[in-house]
Amino acid sequence: MASKYHPIKKPETKPFRLVKYYAVTSFVVLIAISIPFAIFISEGAKDILVKDIFKDYRNMVGENLNNVFSENFVRPVLTMYGGIELGNEDQQRLLDDRMRFAIRGSDIEQLNIYSIEDGMIVYSTDPGRIREKIVDSPEYQRAVNGVSSSKLITEGKGFLGWKVGGVKKVRAYIPITLFLESTGEEYVAGVFELIMNMTKQYNSILKLQYYIFGVFLFIMALIFFALLYVVHNAEEIIQKRAAEQKELEEQLHLAERLAALGQMVAGVSHEIKNPLGIIQSTAELLTGMNQADEKQKRLSLVIKEESIRLNNIVTEFLDFARPYELNIQECMLDEIIKKNILFLEQELEKKQIRVKDNFEGRDLKIHADPERLYRVFMNLIINSIHSIKDSGEINISIDEEKNGYLVRIEDTGAGISRENLKKIFNPFFTTKEKGSGLGLSIVRNIIEGHEGTISIESDEGKSTRVSIFLPKRSNL
Repeated sequence: MASKYHPIKKPETKPFRLVKYYAVTSFVVLIAISIPFAIFISEGAKDILVKDIFKDYRNMVGENLNNVFSENFVRPVLTMYGGIELGNEDQQRLLDDRMRFAIRGSDIEQLNIYSIEDGMIVYSTDPGRIREKIVDSPEYQRAVNGVSSSKLITEGKGFLGWKVGGVKKVRAYIPITLFLESTGEEYVAGVFELIMNMTKQYNSILKLQYYIFGVFLFIMALIFFALLYVVHNAEEIIQKRAAEQKELEEQLHLAERLAALGQMVAGVSHEIKNPLGIIQSTAELLTGMNQADEKQKRLSLVIKEESIRLNNIVTEFLDFARPYELNIQECMLDEIIKKNILFLEQELEKKQIRVKDNFEGRDLKIHADPERLYRVFMNLIINSIHSIKDSGEINISIDEEKNGYLVRIEDTGAGISRENLKKIFNPFFTTKEKGSGLGLSIVRNIIEGHEGTISIESDEGKSTRVSIFLPKRSNL
């Protein structure tokens, strides 16, 4: 499995649990406060609707019944019989015919007519109730006094014993008003008692109530998820800032350690370099002496080669330790890399390594220090060559991005283990038998000196890819 390393690993931070707790708690509090409030409002709206709708319906039915009773029964009976006697079968039959016609097609299940004088029911669509005594009630008394009234009744237990569901009926009491033709005065001659099935109308009102409550819950859910979204973004921002702060702290500590190390290395390297030069020149002198035998010349050559190698290492130490100024100028990024490839051409042919690139016909201008970048790519390409055992391929690509270039160097070598991948930018870390372990540290310093970034990915046993971002024009 491929592994990836960046020079400084961002730390993991704990989730911002306090804000999440606040969000959930706020939602619970809002629900706890708002649901009873919503129920109160919806119940109030329902009561108003029930009162107004049933009142209007009752008044309309009452007016119609009064007209039918007065015009289609009282007047004809007075004309035909000279007086009203509901005990008369013909009058009772005529009244039944007129009343049933009046309530036909309506929601009225039962109609009763109360006689105030007799104190009993004198007509009913349920014949079994005729001659029943009046059951006194506040609603009946209001009707006697000329005021219509009604109340909602529920038949059946409804849902879980509550008054939700079941059959909804309205019992209404409507005064029967007649006019004295002699005086023109209005008086209450009796009372209509109506039992109306209003289940359908009541359920329509309940649907409206549920709709209001559903809209409320939907709005609350939207508020909650919006709050969670804000909290999530806030958490990410806080985590990012915490990681950036930790990264800056690590960079500061690393810079302090490297500065102290650089001072020590610079002092030691300077002290080594002078005697090392003397050793090298002396070895060269001994090698060129005529009186020296072959063994002496061979030993002198070994001293010379090893002193040269040691001098190169000391030079790397100095390059790593001492500060340097970049010589920024306009140059061609592809030409710098091609120069490296040309210099290493013999080594590449010797190990049968093919180099592929995507530079052809492209204008890759950059403001940078060409000598420093040359050293960067030389180091990286040499590392790729060393990682390939027999034959293989190095793929170098440059992709133009906003304000910069992304350079990738990928080889088909042995790769880097996950454990070593974490250490490759550490000073003096190396897996080679001969090497200072400062190559990649110097590479990183040069890249960061150009305000760029470098990262390395490796699939152990298969390949390694180095990604470098370089701005086209730095602020240096």
